[in-house]
Amino acid sequence: MARAARNGAAAALLSPPPSFSSPSSAGLLPRARDLLGRAKEAALSGTPRERAHGSVMACLVRARGFHGARGAFDGTPTRSLPAWTAIISGCARGGRHADGMRAFAEMLGGGGAAAPNAFVLAGVLRCCAGLGDVESGRRVHGWMLRSGVRQDVVLCNAVIDMYAKCGHHDRARRAFGAMAEKDAVSWNIVLSACLHGGDVLGAIRLFDQSPLRDISSWNTIISGLMRNGRAAEALDRLQLMVRAGVVFNHYTYSTAFSLAGMLSLMDLGRQLHGRVVMAALEDDAFVCSSLMDMYCKCGEMKAALSIFDRWSRSTGDVKFAWSTMVAGYVQNGREEEAIEFFRRMQREGVPAEPFILTSVAAACANAGMVEQGRQVHGLVERLGHRFDTPLASAIVDMYSKCGSLEDACRIFDSVEAKNVTLWTTMICSYASYGQGAMSIEIFNRMEEEKITPNEITLVAVLSACSHSGLVSEGDHYFKLMQEEYGIVPGTEHYNCMVDLYGRAGLLDKAKNFIEENNISHEAIVWKTLLSACRLHKHMEYAELASEKLVQLGQCDDGSYVLMSNMYATNSKWLDTLKLRSSMQKRKVRKQPGQSWIHLKNAVHTFIAGDMAHPRSVEIYAYLEKLMERLKEMGYTSRTDLVLHDVEEEQRETTLKFHSERLAIAFGIISTPIGMPLRIFKNLRVCEDCHEAIKYISRAVDREIVVRDLYRFHHFKSGSCSCEDFW
Repeated sequence: MARAARNGAAAALLSPPPSFSSPSSAGLLPRARDLLGRAKEAALSGTPRERAHGSVMACLVRARGFHGARGAFDGTPTRSLPAWTAIISGCARGGRHADGMRAFAEMLGGGGAAAPNAFVLAGVLRCCAGLGDVESGRRVHGWMLRSGVRQDVVLCNAVIDMYAKCGHHDRARRAFGAMAEKDAVSWNIVLSACLHGGDVLGAIRLFDQSPLRDISSWNTIISGLMRNGRAAEALDRLQLMVRAGVVFNHYTYSTAFSLAGMLSLMDLGRQLHGRVVMAALEDDAFVCSSLMDMYCKCGEMKAALSIFDRWSRSTGDVKFAWSTMVAGYVQNGREEEAIEFFRRMQREGVPAEPFILTSVAAACANAGMVEQGRQVHGLVERLGHRFDTPLASAIVDMYSKCGSLEDACRIFDSVEAKNVTLWTTMICSYASYGQGAMSIEIFNRMEEEKITPNEITLVAVLSACSHSGLVSEGDHYFKLMQEEYGIVPGTEHYNCMVDLYGRAGLLDKAKNFIEENNISHEAIVWKTLLSACRLHKHMEYAELASEKLVQLGQCDDGSYVLMSNMYATNSKWLDTLKLRSSMQKRKVRKQPGQSWIHLKNAVHTFIAGDMAHPRSVEIYAYLEKLMERLKEMGYTSRTDLVLHDVEEEQRETTLKFHSERLAIAFGIISTPIGMPLRIFKNLRVCEDCHEAIKYISRAVDREIVVRDLYRFHHFKSGSCSCEDFW
């Protein structure tokens, strides 16, 4: 009676599933088939027979997988508890979680079967965890408690693991606290649950309290701290682990290499590399990939390439190693080498997987190589890869950064399942073109789709507002991020607000915002204020910002140049001289302005006033004539922007040959009439060049897209997309 009652209670846990198919048992291992035949001939009752039957099922599951075992199982007249246990446990181990749940439901609804034992329940809980089905897992757990099932440590671990993997970390903690007996696995599961739930302090306390710290415990706490942005604390734990004499395994080395790369600790990385060689783990794929990635993140591409070459010669199948190298070149700003490495990969016949194409698209985006980017897009289409969100985001970003906003919009609209990353990429794209209203429209559409924005999304929206002069909208979204989405403002959000007020000429408000939000220690906000002072010619606040940067030890070349521009604009040549002297003492060097243009798969780079290009004579001759024509159209040089106390004519000459003008002149004489030009610059476009390019676009009837350090300028028919607000 008690057994029947338990069966009835268990049957209420899940609804009966559709009947299983019964594939033929042909092809089973001969020994397993022989054992099954003997089991059928045995008496229909008796524990030894049931155990034998269960052993046969376990053997079949291991030998021929679920379907082969299931076909044999359906052909037997007796379905004993050990046999059900073998089937359900085999599904759980093999990742066939839905099949395991259906088998469990069929077991409960079949009648006459024994109540589920601890092995069955553990398997079912693992299936619930794999499916993320917390409701079924909670019902199983509740039935266990009501029915008085003896919960040993293995079964309890299955319970807390189910709650943890379903994201119910508090329930996992409570179940852990109720355990009478705990082993190392128990501590590790709940430790991982705390870290995934963001309770870093709770995880640290648990780790320190644990009497059963094993290698898995150390790996879990170190990797968890890294995921939660606590790299310095992760490094402390790694050092404690070494002092405790814990022997590293391959996962420890992989995590340690990731940590060294994250913190750019080249010395630590080399020491770990030496230990890997001593431990004979250098050929472990997991370790080797992490080692390459560490060298890439530390900027040691030659070392990474050496490992790649040795590994590829020894194993051959290193698809993810190719991806690591391409991504490494991109991370180090070596986009052309990334693309060339990708071409080498294609020549060697390595399949172009989506994650590699994502990195190549990023390389094209950073270098502004639109033609190569189109080839990557075409390759995605030809190979039939689905536009998942990482790849779609990379392609959208590539088109946007290469000056093809229309193509970026087209790809964005074609993706059906958009996640927050893709929405954010599109918001950033519009923001970089000065189209703040469109950025806000995309953000509103995202909210309508019930996609929750993250910190980066709000940075993009606030940046869009600042670049379009949308002050009231920026105030609204700064409040919204905190009140509606609970996002705590970070340095980037604060800086966007300072930029918003500064660009709009609200310098008092910008200065007060810095002081009211206690962010005076952040150098970036003072640099932003200094830039706004340069735009609005506010000397008092400019000097204040400059002093703050000096106090913080963050007065870099850009800040010195901004201040020099301020003095030059006001003809304070003595102050300019003092500032230059200070730069020399501090060994601060101004980053040279460079502009480049891509034509016929070649990159042509220009520096102001240099004659390095083989067609320099033609370029300068054409530019001289072009500037004369612009003057006839009404253009006047902004000679007040020249830093030197020199004659007016000399100042005009200095402005005339800025790098972006050289690149544009070369583009005009090297391409068919009317062809749009795309120019890239590593610094902000100066006001005089911005004005001159507006006139050039009208004079030669060309669309000219200029991407500077901060944004895009789309010049057409004498006007710019930024509406002179940048």
